[in-house]
Amino acid sequence: MTSELADSAEQLSLSRQIHARLREAIIRGEYPQGHKLAEVRVAEELSVSRVPLREAVPMLEMEGFVVTTPRRGAVVTTWTTELIHNLFDLREVLEVGAAGLAAREIGRGASAERIEEALAHSHAVVDDGDPYLIAEASTLLHESIVEATGNPLMQASMRSVSGRVQWLFFLTSDLDVHDAFNDHVELVAAISRGDERMAEALAFAHIERDREPSFAVLHQPLG
Repeated sequence: MTSELADSAEQLSLSRQIHARLREAIIRGEYPQGHKLAEVRVAEELSVSRVPLREAVPMLEMEGFVVTTPRRGAVVTTWTTELIHNLFDLREVLEVGAAGLAAREIGRGASAERIEEALAHSHAVVDDGDPYLIAEASTLLHESIVEATGNPLMQASMRSVSGRVQWLFFLTSDLDVHDAFNDHVELVAAISRGDERMAEALAFAHIERDREPSFAVLHQPLG
C-alpha cells in the first residue's frame, strides 16, 4: 500500500471512529435535538482535526442524526410526530416482512444461531439496566432478524434506519423493557420454528404497541 493510500485509509478509519462517537453522544443526549454541531467546538471536544470530522458528518446525515444547511451547518435532528410515524410505518413494512422471510429461511434449514445469540445478549443487558446498552441490544436483535432473510436489499434498508431505531429506543427507555424482551422471546421462537404467519403477526404487534407511547419523547426537554 502506498503512503497516500495508507493515509487515506487511516483518515477514513478516524472518520468512522468520530462518526461512532458522535452517534452515541447524540443518542445519549450529550448533543441535544436542535443543537448546532459547531465544527471548531466539536473538534476541540473530541480532540480531533476538522478534516475527519467533516467526513463523519455526512455519515450522520445519511442515518438521519443531523440535518445540514449551507448557513447553519450540521444541526442535530429534532423528533417530530411525522418523523416518528414515518419510522414506524417503515419498520412495519420492513420488519414484519423480514420476520416472515427469516422464518421461511430457517424453516428451510438456515441457522437461527445469530438471532438466538442476539436474544441472549439482550437478556443479559436488560438485567444490567443501562438504557443505552438495552437500546443497542434491542436494535441488534431486530437487525439480526433482517439479516436472517438473506436479502441484501432488506439488510441495506435496515442498516439505513437502525441508528434512528436505536435512538428512539433510548428515548423511550422508560417503557417496560421486560415486556419488550418477552415479545422478543415469542418472536424469536416463532422464527426459529419456521412459523411465518405467527412471526409476522408478533412482529407487527410488537412494533405497533410502542408507536403511541413513543410520542412522549416530543414532550421531553430538547436541551
